[in-house]
Formats: sequence, structure tokens, C-alpha cells
Amino acid sequence: MALTEKQVLDALSHVIEPELHKDIVSLVMVKDLTVKANDISFNLELTTPACPLKDVIERAARAELSKLPGVGRVDIKLTSNVSSNARLRGVLNIAVRNIIAVASGKGGVGKTTVAVNLALALHQSGARVGLLDNDVYGPNVPIMLGLPTAELDPDGKHTVPSIAQKDGKLIPVLSHGIKVFSIGFIYPPEAPLVWRGPMLHSAIRQFLQDVDWGELDYLIVDMPPGTGDSQLSLAQVASGVMGLIVTTPQLVSLSDAQKGLAAFEQLKVPVLGVIENMGPYMDPNTGAKVALFGEGGGQRLAAMKDVPFLGSIPLDPLVRLGGDTGRPVVIADPASETALRFREIAEQVAARVSVVNFQDSNVIPISIVG
Repeated sequence: MALTEKQVLDALSHVIEPELHKDIVSLVMVKDLTVKANDISFNLELTTPACPLKDVIERAARAELSKLPGVGRVDIKLTSNVSSNARLRGVLNIAVRNIIAVASGKGGVGKTTVAVNLALALHQSGARVGLLDNDVYGPNVPIMLGLPTAELDPDGKHTVPSIAQKDGKLIPVLSHGIKVFSIGFIYPPEAPLVWRGPMLHSAIRQFLQDVDWGELDYLIVDMPPGTGDSQLSLAQVASGVMGLIVTTPQLVSLSDAQKGLAAFEQLKVPVLGVIENMGPYMDPNTGAKVALFGEGGGQRLAAMKDVPFLGSIPLDPLVRLGGDTGRPVVIADPASETALRFREIAEQVAARVSVVNFQDSNVIPISIVG
């Protein structure tokens, strides 16, 4: 007896999406189902191309379908449709599905390094990604990506921007497949910007609305250190923004990172999790583990604040070298342990975004184009 679509869907309704805790049929993840001569084919539409559990879901689907009587060949194609935050689209007139603010409570923890490599790792997974350097006081993203910045003309009085404009919009620079904008493209990085809160608020809105970001799945925002006007302004301008906290393992960093996390909580910004930077690494000469700044601090902070711990980035010299030469480690040495950690963390971040959107009932399915 030939199989029916109902039998197939009934079988697939036993497959639970591990992050969202609902079956893939009710989540409308089964697309373009066809059953012909007991052969089954369909698209399994994930909530992100960076889904860390895609293989688990596919194996579960094949296992359930194998129980059907007389089942033939099973062809499953993995596709993705990144969930979109409805509150974000309701506030800003931009085609960005999710904004992720990468923050800390202090400087010097490698927040920009994490933001840059996270953006690149998400792009490598197949997502459309932008990177906004929101640290107007110390824009380091251009340096870490090897991008030209604004300069002063020969008389030393006028700024020569390094970014193009079209139809009243600033055109972000494309670097390794991601769209990048930094205040350093407009003002020379060495020129001090003495801005009060209202100017920061206006600048952040312009960075979001007056830059031609196009369609993006994720916009990563590198925040300035501390818990001041920039965090408040971004939360006000972009309702629906989500936050990531970067810390190093030692106690003094945890204390400051806790303040950054508390600031997100006060501003009603969902915290996706904690990332530990400059964690233990393996000495290449001896094979011994070296914990220069201690160990486990990020996990302790996450447990204390009841948020996910997303992973630890080892204190790898390649990370420093990549930042200085404009070739981040996920580009310069993609097979390295550190690059692998960044990709794993990117998967965890993408999964957490999907969960937050689902829990808030803010999921708007929109087909990915291009």
C-alpha cells in the first residue's frame, strides 16, 4: 500500500526541535513534501543556517520515517529561514531581522575581537551578516579587518571619508562577505569625539537607518565599554535588540561584566549568554594547559545570573596577530582550535536568537532571497 502525506506528517510530528521543544510539523519546518512510489522528499527548514543541532534533527526525522511500512528512499534537503524580531521591524524602517549587541562592563576584554570573529563565523554558516562598530570613542573594527579609515586632507582641517554614499545612504564596506560600518570611516580614528548623550543617541539612529544595510539576518553591534549612553540609546532606538556579554576569567573582569549584564536586564534587553575570552589554552611546546587569566569565570558569571554560558575562547596568539594584521583568526586560520570555538559559539548564539524570538512569539517567516 502506498504511503500518504498524512502518514509521513504523522511520523514527522514525533520529531522534536531540541531548542524550541515543539515538533517540526507544528513549527512548519517541513516544506515541499512529496510522496511518490513510497519515496519521500521534503525540505527541512531550520530557523538559522548556523543551527548547531541540524544533524540531530535530520537523524531523528530519518529514524521516524524508517518505521513507516514499505518506505522507500528518503531525500531531506536542509534549508533555513532566519526568524525575525517583530518588535525590531516595528520600530526601525530597516530590513534587519535581528540585532545583537556585544558588550562588556569594561575595556580590554577583547570585545571587538569577539564581535568581529562572531560576525564572520555567522557569515561562514550561510547567514547574511552586518557588523556595526558602535564604539565612537575607539573604533577598532577597521583595524581588525584591515579596512581604510577617514583621513585629514593635506591642510589638516577637513576630513576625507573612506566610505561611499548613494541616494542619501551610506554604503557599508564589504569585508570577507560581511557588511561593515564604523565611525572610523567618517572621522579619523585618531580624532577625539567629545559627544554628549543626545549626540550619541542621534548617531546610533543614523548608523542604523542611514546606512544601506539591505537584507540582513544578523547585525552584530560592537558596543563601547561600560554601561552608559550608548547602551541606553541602542535599547531605545532598537526595541528588540538582544545582548551578549564578553568577559575574561579573572574576578575583576567578572565584576564589571556583571554590571554590563545588569544594565541589559534593566533596559529589558534579552541576554543571549556570556562568552569568556582569553581563557585557558594549550602550550604548543609542552601540551600543558595554561590559564594565564584564570579559568571558569565566564561559567560562574552565567550561572550566577542564570543565563547560558556560550563558550570560552582560548588566549591564542593567532587572535592577537589576526587583529593586528586585519585577518581575523576565523579567516586566517579556519582550521585552528580557536576558529572552531568561534564557530561553535556562533551556532549557540544563532540558536539562542531563535529561542528568544520563538518565546516572545515574534517569529515572522520570510523566505531568504539570494
